[in-house]
Amino acid sequence: MTFTDLVAYVRARFNIEEGQTMAEYGVVLAVITGLVVIAIGLLSGAIAAALDTVRGYL
Repeated sequence: MTFTDLVAYVRARFNIEEGQTMAEYGVVLAVITGLVVIAIGLLSGAIAAALDTVRGYL
């Protein structure tokens, strides 16, 4: 029995899955989206001030 055979047996025996499922990708996307929305909300005053400054130069 080779090491490759042993690894294949363990994976088959314990049903080890590789990679991420679509649900996991969805959770990661939701967390990233939430963080971006919070960051934009916290920076909205600074963003508005920067846009007003640019508008003043124009």
